[in-house]
Amino acid sequence: MSNGKHIAVICNYELKPNRIGGMDRFFVAYDRACKAKGFQVDWFFSNSTPHRFYINLTVYASEELSAEDQYLSRIASEKYDIVVTHFLALCTSFYKRLKEKNQPYIIAVDHNPRPLKGFPLKKRIKNRLKGIIYSRYINQFVGVSKYTKDCISNDYGQFLKKKTTIIYNGIDASIYLKRTEENPGKFIVASHLRESKGIQDLIEAVNLFSEEKKQLLKIDIFGVGPLETRLKEMVREYKLEPQFSFRGSTSNLPDLLQNYSFLLQPTYMECFSLSILESLAANLPVITTPVGGNPEIIAEGKNGFIFKTGDIKALSSILEKVLQEKLTISEDVSTLIKNQFPLEKMVKEHINLLPCT
Repeated sequence: MSNGKHIAVICNYELKPNRIGGMDRFFVAYDRACKAKGFQVDWFFSNSTPHRFYINLTVYASEELSAEDQYLSRIASEKYDIVVTHFLALCTSFYKRLKEKNQPYIIAVDHNPRPLKGFPLKKRIKNRLKGIIYSRYINQFVGVSKYTKDCISNDYGQFLKKKTTIIYNGIDASIYLKRTEENPGKFIVASHLRESKGIQDLIEAVNLFSEEKKQLLKIDIFGVGPLETRLKEMVREYKLEPQFSFRGSTSNLPDLLQNYSFLLQPTYMECFSLSILESLAANLPVITTPVGGNPEIIAEGKNGFIFKTGDIKALSSILEKVLQEKLTISEDVSTLIKNQFPLEKMVKEHINLLPCT
């Protein structure tokens, strides 16, 4: 039964039928939970065509328009009581435009990673000014990790601490087949292929191996992106084709993760990685960097190993020690996900933010 409240969810997120990930599953579960509370929900996505996974959602998306423009073209005929944003830049004039129409209650969820060394001075000053001018239009800020919550107040003003909360990402661990064998020498990367993900460092790290040791490992890279051509060129240049395979996008990762020994994530920027959660749910430990929210879930030697961002020699050393079984993780690393980061908890905490629930 409807409670008369109408929610708009605006996501700077592209819908891809060959990439059904943790956020897609969250969006569908959140829609279902909102409807159970009596809300009507409209979804706005960027530069996308709706596909079958979203069949039960009311989706506004096209290849030509951003999520923001989709929404702005809709508000002339619809009244929204609540607006939730995901993956949008915070504290912009867009939030003022949101507030001007019907004065909705606005929740802004920050998934946006920050540069390793922070923003340049000009950007920091601009962000602080935006915080002063536009934060008043946002009723509730949400960070997806403690790191992200701290970034919101550091970027836009300490006065925002009082209306900023943390809701960690969560996943449906039940869909991931658990690794039951060691799978020595087999590693997986699941990532958008851009420079900030650090995959170029991984290629450099493997190139430091002796020819004999190179034969001991195999790395499958799942993902697409603007750096793909350059990464393939590096592999050819270093004659590492036997070590690296580029597999493209897939929606089948829940079944595939079990076939590897570690997830590799040499990233420079992160908020709170869904890829890490998904890997751990499959009982697959992680080798990664201490950026963003990664240290909030990866404990050295317990469910993964951490190396300094950009330290190619350190990454090479960790990989070599893993291959030599000098570094091992024997415990079931999926327990943490089931206990602390279930999808149901994430959905419940987001629903609890809605007024009139």
